[in-house]
Amino acid sequence: MKGFANRINSVEEYYFSAKLREVNQLIAEGKPVINLGIGSPDLAPDRSVIDALKNTAENAQAHGYQSYQGIPELRIAMASFYHREFGVELVPNKEILPLMGSKEGIMHISMAFLNPGDQVLIPNPGYPTYTSVTRLLEAEPIFYSMDLEQKGRPNLEELAQKDLSKVKLMWINYPHMPTGAAGSMEILTDLVAFAQKHAIILVNDNPYSHILNPEPLSVLSIPGGKDVALELNSLSKTFNMPGWRVGMLCGRADFVDAVLKVKSNMDSGMFLGLQKGAIAALSLGRNWFADQNEIYTNRRKLVWKLADLLGLSYDTQSTGLFVWCKVNGEKSPEELVDWLLYEKNIFITPGKIFGSEGNNYVRFSLCMPEFKILEAINRIKP
Repeated sequence: MKGFANRINSVEEYYFSAKLREVNQLIAEGKPVINLGIGSPDLAPDRSVIDALKNTAENAQAHGYQSYQGIPELRIAMASFYHREFGVELVPNKEILPLMGSKEGIMHISMAFLNPGDQVLIPNPGYPTYTSVTRLLEAEPIFYSMDLEQKGRPNLEELAQKDLSKVKLMWINYPHMPTGAAGSMEILTDLVAFAQKHAIILVNDNPYSHILNPEPLSVLSIPGGKDVALELNSLSKTFNMPGWRVGMLCGRADFVDAVLKVKSNMDSGMFLGLQKGAIAALSLGRNWFADQNEIYTNRRKLVWKLADLLGLSYDTQSTGLFVWCKVNGEKSPEELVDWLLYEKNIFITPGKIFGSEGNNYVRFSLCMPEFKILEAINRIKP
């Protein structure tokens, strides 16, 4: 055996891939672990979504290979969703590419645009996959911080003083994971102008757009945004379909076409039943979002109580599926995470996995029923 590819030395196994093995082992040993670590919605999709999947699966003609671009009806449903929710006009057969979850889109986009030695601007803290994919492709991550007091605005003035000649992509993410920073039209406008000036492609990763967020935003709605930006979106969080692996890439036709060249060599299309279920989900109205957000609002209030008991501080104006908390006590974040897991059977996420700016933080997920969060509170109470 001649050894593994050098590129795997640049990354480690994804944190949750490894940590959840440990958590599941504790559960297998009989430990009553409450998982407040991972953002996998525990709620079910709408009944119409499940019915669409079942009805399609019963059709004998539905099980063959599918188009690499998804069926026309799915792309039309995605375009209608973007028009209705963000006021963005998209040409279904040119400016939309269905994906098997937006996580694969991060790899496909990076493969379509990055050469070894290119640089990528990545938020710190931020989703770890932006960094790992960049390194796997032998490009260089350049980290930028955000002002959480200004809804997560990057310090673009400071970035503009750097040599940006090798920067090809800039990852942005509003509502931001893990901090919950909401972003704003003003921030997106500044980012589009920054990308235009420095010939950088913006990629907005937007899976939390409708979760506890009163003003869903798309970078493609900004004047000039479609010239310099792509946007990823997903049905995983918004429609409680994480295991279905349905996402979308939207934006400029030649950008999308470049990504399709990569994707078409990586898979053989999405099962028709998943596509039909996605169409049903995308047609759901505002009542769906309101009902989901009522549940998440109640859960978040309980997580805030849990954080208060632990002496943590947090921003009550944050958005999205998580609560980002600063650790203020005698325990370090890692000590707190271990104490909760091994002494109280509660799993939360250390902020350090999201970058150096997360070193003093921990993250709670809202993907757990209220009675479980109440049980966690009772375990902490003196």
